[in-house]
Amino acid sequence: MTERQVQILAAIIEQYAEIASPVGSVTLAKLFGVSSATIRAEMAKLEEFGFIAQPHTSAGRVPTDKGYRFYVNAINEAQATEVPKLDRSTRAIEARVQTSDRADRAIRSAVDSLVDLTHNLGLATIGDELYVNGMSNLFSHPEFNGGAHVQAVAQLLDNLEPWLREASPNEPLNVYIGSENPIGKQSGASLIISRFRSPYSDKSYIGVLGPTRQSYGKVMRLVRHAGAMLEEVL
Repeated sequence: MTERQVQILAAIIEQYAEIASPVGSVTLAKLFGVSSATIRAEMAKLEEFGFIAQPHTSAGRVPTDKGYRFYVNAINEAQATEVPKLDRSTRAIEARVQTSDRADRAIRSAVDSLVDLTHNLGLATIGDELYVNGMSNLFSHPEFNGGAHVQAVAQLLDNLEPWLREASPNEPLNVYIGSENPIGKQSGASLIISRFRSPYSDKSYIGVLGPTRQSYGKVMRLVRHAGAMLEEVL
C-alpha cells in the first residue's frame, strides 16, 4: 500500500465511525485536495486489497474487517510505544476509581467510566463474575437494530466469561474485530479488552463491546489506561 492509500483507508474508517454511512469520493477529495477521480482510483485499489467494500445501496464505501485490522494494528503499535497522555477522559476514570474503597467497586467504577466515555457496553471480570453495564448503549447503535445482530451479540456475551477464562488472551490490549470474535462471529461487534492483575486473578479483564464502526484510537487508549490504572491501584 502507498502512504496515500493508508491515509485514505484511515479517513474512510474515521469518517464512517462519525457519520455511520458509507463514505464517498467527493468527501475524501475535499479532505485530500485532489480530484474525485483520483480518490475513486485509490478506492478501487483498496477494494481490490479487500480493505473496503461497497454496499449495494450506496456509491460510498465502508471498511471491511480486514481494513479495520490493518488500521488497528497500526494504532496498537503506535500506542504501545508512546508515553500515556493524561487528558480529561483518562482523569475522569482515575477520579472514579481512586475514590472506591474496595477492589470490586474500583473495577465497577472503571467499567462505568468506560461506558460513559465510549458509549459502548462495558465489561470486566470480578473473580468468577462478569460485570456488564451499558447494554442500552450497545443496542442504540444503528448496526444492532436488526434481530440477527442482536442474537449474535447476546450469544457472545453469554459465552464471554468462560471463553476469557479458557483462552486467557496474553497481550496487554486485545482487539477482536467482527468475524475475528471466537464467539458471535456474525455479531458485527468488536471486543476491546485489557488484561490486568487484581486481587481476584493475575488474568482479570476490563474492556468494551461495540460495533466494528467506532473510534478505535480513542477507545483503545481508554481501555488500555483503565487496565493499567486498575493494576496500579489494586
